[in-house]
Amino acid sequence: MHRVTAFVRRLLPCCLALLLALGSLAAGASEPPTVRERLVLSGPPAVVSFPLLYIVESGMLADVAKQVEFVRWNHPDQLRALALEGKSDFVAMPTNVAANLYNRKVPLRLMNVSVWGMLWVVSRDPTLQSLADLKGQEVAIPFRADMPDILFGFLAERAGLDLKRDLKIRYLPSPMDAMQWLIMRRVDHALLAEPAVSMALRKTGSFPLSVVAPELHRGLSLHQEWGRLQHTQARLPQAGMAVMGQAFADEALAQRLEQAYATASRWCVEQAQACGALAAKYMDMLTPEAATDAIQALPQHYTSARQAQPELEAFFQLLLERQPATVGGKLPDSSFYGGVAP
Repeated sequence: MHRVTAFVRRLLPCCLALLLALGSLAAGASEPPTVRERLVLSGPPAVVSFPLLYIVESGMLADVAKQVEFVRWNHPDQLRALALEGKSDFVAMPTNVAANLYNRKVPLRLMNVSVWGMLWVVSRDPTLQSLADLKGQEVAIPFRADMPDILFGFLAERAGLDLKRDLKIRYLPSPMDAMQWLIMRRVDHALLAEPAVSMALRKTGSFPLSVVAPELHRGLSLHQEWGRLQHTQARLPQAGMAVMGQAFADEALAQRLEQAYATASRWCVEQAQACGALAAKYMDMLTPEAATDAIQALPQHYTSARQAQPELEAFFQLLLERQPATVGGKLPDSSFYGGVAP
């Protein structure tokens, strides 16, 4: 009996400790998640950012942060500042820019790819059927040696064109310059991204500009040319969302942001006019009509970065071979790809 009593006495502190631990866990489980003071979502004036605006307006992250705001970046330098200084938590950007920053040791993870084609050759010629039809002509392209220029050059060569002999490339400082050259009839073709494509078509089709401007057409989409010339699906993994800052260090927060973005992205597709009006409210260079056109023009495909990894790597490999700096000199490793696995 004495031995039993001694055993119980030794066991009792362990039981009490276990009960206390279980009680602490239960209390922790019942506690509401921490509400942060502030979350910053940021992106360019482009379709990839439109779902972020709905997240802010709808209040769908009110249980996550007291203040959720959208900060627009207009220039790559602004994006780099946001990244390097950790001033944003969820950032819309081109996928190759995300790879570049990652390879430069910026702590980020690409969560999804939501834009699978955004580049068009806008033309005065309504009969364009392929890039080969541009032989002997001049094309305005913004930003020399950037991703759109590299992609255009690769596809033009695949179409049988010699870039030095068969085409005259007019490099311009910005998409706005390229649009102006089209409107002023200084070139017949320009490579533009949405929503600049829809803005150009809307502007030249409305009074008073329609009186003097040429009739423009949404000529060739580079994602369609990619599919045709590469014998693959007509889509290119060109832009998505990356987690940074406090979201990079908090996987639960990263997944919550991704879920919110996926929901908002579906809303933008299903309610394109309302989403276009919301975009115009936040981005004064856009009209509701042009923003709506841009939403409806893009391929409707959405996937996690991890699911898109093979297509992303094929895209990055092309850029790496032609202009290594566009992806930071190498392919990103597997930790770059976030979201749900296939």
